[in-house]
Amino acid sequence: MVKKIILLGVVCSIVLGADEPKNIYEKNCIPCHRYTPASLDKLFMIYLKTYSGELSVKGAIKAFLKNPTEKDSLMNNTFIKNFSVKNKTALTDEELEEAIDIYWELYDVRKKLK
Repeated sequence: MVKKIILLGVVCSIVLGADEPKNIYEKNCIPCHRYTPASLDKLFMIYLKTYSGELSVKGAIKAFLKNPTEKDSLMNNTFIKNFSVKNKTALTDEELEEAIDIYWELYDVRKKLK
C-alpha cells in the first residue's frame, strides 16, 4: 500500500510539473512572445541579420531588454503601433545573460549548418 502511494505521488508530481517552465528563458521570455506575430525564432534571425555575430547579438539583446525604446527596436512601425515596445526587464544582469545564452543555443544557425 505504501509503495502504491509513493508511486502515485511520483507520477502526480511528474504530470503536474510537466508544464512548468524549466529554465529562466522559458519562464520569462516565452510567455510574452507566445501570442505575437514576431516569434522568437524570427526575432533571432532579425537580430542575427542586423548584428551578425554572437557577442554583438547578445549585447544588443541585453541592451535593448534593459532599456527598450522605439528607436532601438528592430521591429517595424506597424508592429510597434499594434503591440508597443516591451517593458524594461525585471531580470538581473546574470539572469538576463543566462536567458540570452539559452536563447542563442536554441536558435544558433551554425548548429543547423553542420
